[in-house]
Amino acid sequence: MAYLRIGIAGIAIESSTFSPHRTALADFDVRRGADLLARYDFLDTDWASDVEWVPLLHARSLPGGAVLPEVYDALSAEILERLAGVGPLDGFFFDIHGAMSVLGRVDAEADLASRIRSVLGPDVLMSASMDLHGNVSRELAATVDLITCYRMAPHEDAWESRERAARNLVSRLRSSGRPLKAWVQVPVLLPGEKTSTRIEPAASIYKRVAEIAAEPGIVDAACWVGYAWADEPRCRAAVVVTGDDAALITSRAAELAAAYWQARSDFAFVAPTGSLDECVTAGLASPSRPFVISDSGDNPTAGGAGDTSFTLAYLLTVDSLTSGVATAIHASITDPDAVAECAAAGVGAPVSVWAGGKIDSAPSGPVPLQGSVFSVTEDPVGGTVAVVLVGGLSVILTSRRKPYHHIADFTLLGLDPAHTDLVVVKIGYLEPELYDLAADWLLALTPGGVDQDLLRLGHRGVRRPLFPFDPDMADPDLTPEVL
Repeated sequence: MAYLRIGIAGIAIESSTFSPHRTALADFDVRRGADLLARYDFLDTDWASDVEWVPLLHARSLPGGAVLPEVYDALSAEILERLAGVGPLDGFFFDIHGAMSVLGRVDAEADLASRIRSVLGPDVLMSASMDLHGNVSRELAATVDLITCYRMAPHEDAWESRERAARNLVSRLRSSGRPLKAWVQVPVLLPGEKTSTRIEPAASIYKRVAEIAAEPGIVDAACWVGYAWADEPRCRAAVVVTGDDAALITSRAAELAAAYWQARSDFAFVAPTGSLDECVTAGLASPSRPFVISDSGDNPTAGGAGDTSFTLAYLLTVDSLTSGVATAIHASITDPDAVAECAAAGVGAPVSVWAGGKIDSAPSGPVPLQGSVFSVTEDPVGGTVAVVLVGGLSVILTSRRKPYHHIADFTLLGLDPAHTDLVVVKIGYLEPELYDLAADWLLALTPGGVDQDLLRLGHRGVRRPLFPFDPDMADPDLTPEVL
């Protein structure tokens, strides 16, 4: 069996252009060499044998605001420099998210892919793995040879998808070489909370994606929702079906695109929604415990700044919480200055700080927070984390942006979400552990950089007409292009 050399690199982040947060180099986990290879357990499997995997650079960040241009330039330049120095490659595994926005730039992934292609040359096969909330412009689709994305939201198949991208690359290098791609964009842009594969119509659409991918003559099939909180022309749904039979892949791509378009008005929020006041009132009145509320407008795993104080300001006005009659956890507010004050005061000490609203100040600005320091801990993601107790309300403050998706995220702070009345988390659809934890839950339509109400965000750079911005638009031409 022929010996193969395959390079690995990528920059992966989901960036909201509506968030005032700016993503700096310190926000990225940058890996090179053996640390990069250790990211991929599947490289030790049988199909990957007789392959020399050549690690270049991979940088991954928690979603946030647009990447600073000097950061993108430095990371991409290092990838290209390393690529130029490793010698001939047979293939290239491009591990990206697909929704990276760089301040002042457009279509960052296509730019990076094109620059990599210029070093690789025309004959080296490139395979891209993406999040289904990424964007697939024609430029990106034309530059890579194989391209795929997750089929589940929440993304429980993220690593399965990366393995599929790498496995397909090895398979094509060992057999039939470069395939054809049928690509088409669908002029629909919806938030992930309306396109969860837990519910219809996304459940059926993505079931069909997997069925098509398994057909003889098809290498892969993928359907992207797109990223709703960036204001770029590429932001919209897309379909790519890969194979060697142009007629077959065109037919299947057209089928998926038509199904997505026809279902555009059927996509609904993954949970009942309401204003923050409505959700908190309902949660306190409910007998279901714990009752989980998604504070969706500042979700850090969608690109929110993490310090929007709108929800905290409201919770501090709820008498049953501040008096201790009811209990609640608020996760979380990113505010290194407030955390430092709590740490200096010490556990058990009274504290008075101004929390949040220092990066994303639009909804309510910094909020006066007076209580006692319940705990101060160190977290590999969140940095120093302080919990301030105000009656029955536990307010989590972090020195760095951090999502709260796992039970251990809370218990390591000394909190017990399973025995708390309300758990208010900056998130959209609930990740699996929170979903299993919740006796009931609601999605609060709160303001922030990832506001679920797209119409009030003010998109100006997207291509129109586009649903739901143009609800009465004519049916589009969804004829796939074979690339």
